[in-house]
Amino acid sequence: MPSVIPGRMTAHRDTPFVVFLIGMRINRPLKLHRWMPVFSAMPRMVRELQQHPELGFLGAHSWLGRTTIMLQYWDSFEKLEAYARAKDHAHLPAWREFNRRIGTSGDVGVWHETYLVQPGSYEAIYSNMPPFGMSRFAVAVKAEGWREQAHHRLRGKAD
Repeated sequence: MPSVIPGRMTAHRDTPFVVFLIGMRINRPLKLHRWMPVFSAMPRMVRELQQHPELGFLGAHSWLGRTTIMLQYWDSFEKLEAYARAKDHAHLPAWREFNRRIGTSGDVGVWHETYLVQPGSYEAIYSNMPPFGMSRFAVAVKAEGWREQAHHRLRGKAD
């Protein structure tokens, strides 16, 4: 487990990136045979992505519950979309299997949201945290001086 970095840190990245939220919702919990294959598909994809950094995947965090959420970071939308459409990677076969097995039954739902992030249009703070979120793939810097306040971090400089 990564060590906690004492104090306040922020994250800095000079190039655009993508925040991708993806998850599923278990609508009929007793139908384990319907939602478990959907649930187990994502770890396979993440392992594949971690083994192939050239695909553009920067990292992820997951939270589990009736509605799951995985926060992912990607180098670009083009790389995210290329992975999603690639016949020789894990996503497209899993998506086709979901549509074949689940379709519109309502047993399990899937969702995603995509955000294109430009330099200077985000800010982040991490207090007494291990590397987390953007600080795992961007440059982690101390949140001191002009970086102490969110409005300065968003502009990338003091007033």
